[in-house]
Amino acid sequence: MRKASFAPVVDMSTKVLILGSLPGDASLAAGRYYAHPQNQFWRLLSRVVGADLPALGYYDRLAALRTAGIGLWDVVASATRPGSSDAAIRDATANDVATLIATLPALRLVAFNGGTAWKAGRELVRGVEMLALPSSSPLHTVGVAAKQPAWDAVGAYLDDDRR
Repeated sequence: MRKASFAPVVDMSTKVLILGSLPGDASLAAGRYYAHPQNQFWRLLSRVVGADLPALGYYDRLAALRTAGIGLWDVVASATRPGSSDAAIRDATANDVATLIATLPALRLVAFNGGTAWKAGRELVRGVEMLALPSSSPLHTVGVAAKQPAWDAVGAYLDDDRR
């Protein structure tokens, strides 16, 4: 079965674009980014944006990210994949990340959520800093405490005094 990514969540004030690989089955079923209850994405970004994101409704979470200057999208536009494992992605078509980046005048960083996003997406990015983050997926079994310092680094790119 062919699966497709969601539309990007960005605006003109996006400073950090976080790219995942392709939404998992729980996210696709819900029509929402990072919908699997065990995905650590919202928890990892809570400290970065200074809000308890898991306690918020989905659209309030997105609003909190936009207010902080964080945008979301995926490297893979569509692919064949049984289940939710990135290792099972086949026949992938990439999103036009370069064109999106060109429309974001405040962009400072493209961060990749996990190794698959990093491997598939780093060649699509030019002219902006990049950061590979440990995956927030529940399939990536490293705990939140071990992942948090890498995710906290995103905050430096949101600070207006940084550049």
